[in-house]
Amino acid sequence: MILVGLTGGIGSGKSAVSARLAAHGAVVVDADAITRELQRPGQPVLEAMVERFGPGILTADGSLDRAAVAGLVFSDPAALADLQGIVHPAVGAEIARRLEAEAPTDHVVVLDVPLLVESGQDGYRGMPLRTLVVVDVDPEVAVRRLVEHRGMAETDARARMAHQASREERLARADVVVDNSGTLADLDTQVEALWQTLTTS
Repeated sequence: MILVGLTGGIGSGKSAVSARLAAHGAVVVDADAITRELQRPGQPVLEAMVERFGPGILTADGSLDRAAVAGLVFSDPAALADLQGIVHPAVGAEIARRLEAEAPTDHVVVLDVPLLVESGQDGYRGMPLRTLVVVDVDPEVAVRRLVEHRGMAETDARARMAHQASREERLARADVVVDNSGTLADLDTQVEALWQTLTTS
């Protein structure tokens, strides 16, 4: 297994890079997608969240209202810590399970984790990263994208950014930087070059 870490601040376009690497043949282990799976109705993680935060975090059909959760936790450090205590261990266990299944293979496995730099790790549970890829964009561009394309309130976008590593901290840890401030064609060119590096080095 060639284990590649992929990270970037919210609004950086990390998911676009991840999707392009998957199209090249990478196996993507996406922490956000796993989180969403574990927060579906009937899952123990969602039940624990409702027990902690109340039924107000659910929509009418019983699914998670992510905006309601964000409104509760991003201005309350204790609530955020409680949320992380519920979600992170379950997500971590599922990530580990998927990586262990890929360990005997020769696949390029992309560990797509928003807070990879914040964790301070150079690998995952004893599995070292071959390369850490950071998707970079000016934070003001990221805010604009979040407001225009995701419909997020600017204050919410900035609050989420404040809980992440700074741009400088991410770049200091990067082995490879993908600059996502240009066109999709520019992004395609960079990801193609990254793929060639990962599969020929």
